[in-house]
Amino acid sequence: MRVLTTLILVAGAATTALALSSTRSASTERSGEPDLAAVRAATERFRDVNVALAEGYVRDPGNVCDEATMMGKPAALGAMGIHFFRPDLLGITGPPNPRVNGTGKHTDFAKPSVLIYEPQADGSLELVAVENLVFIDAWEKAGNTAPPSFQGVPYDRMVDDPATTLDEAHMFEPHYDRHVWIYRDNPNGIFAQFNPQVSCKNHKGGAHAH
Repeated sequence: MRVLTTLILVAGAATTALALSSTRSASTERSGEPDLAAVRAATERFRDVNVALAEGYVRDPGNVCDEATMMGKPAALGAMGIHFFRPDLLGITGPPNPRVNGTGKHTDFAKPSVLIYEPQADGSLELVAVENLVFIDAWEKAGNTAPPSFQGVPYDRMVDDPATTLDEAHMFEPHYDRHVWIYRDNPNGIFAQFNPQVSCKNHKGGAHAH
């Protein structure tokens, strides 16, 4: 079992390394969309959370460290971490009523609307992923009939199911989002929602209310 786990982790690392070495031709085919290496170069400074705060990113007011189990998913999928977001890029229209809503249609990963950090034992935060989020209503009103995509991968559709006691949409109105794990290897895939290599064990904070 230990050997199998090691092989999985090595394969995941190799996949991430290959993705980060994507050529310019791939992004050129997608109308100038940045490749993963370009996204990393553009966001490297945010490894210092104080830089992110100074540039307008706001820590999740609920101080939640998101884990797969919070969305009814198997614990083995792992966690996301703590989200920091740019209200202006998301087009946030006001306080939750009852959910966060906005007009955001921002999809440029050279300037992601969301940064995700893992809490460390010493109280610091380590950048693990970047994310973009667009509200479905605003996206469709702009004339779009398909979800946004990045590197040919459609964003995930996030809508809360009122029949459950969980919050499948993180207190947001229906939206599309895409995670990109460029700062932490992810055996689930670089575009997966959750990462088993991310933990909330050192987090001290809140939880979503449904």
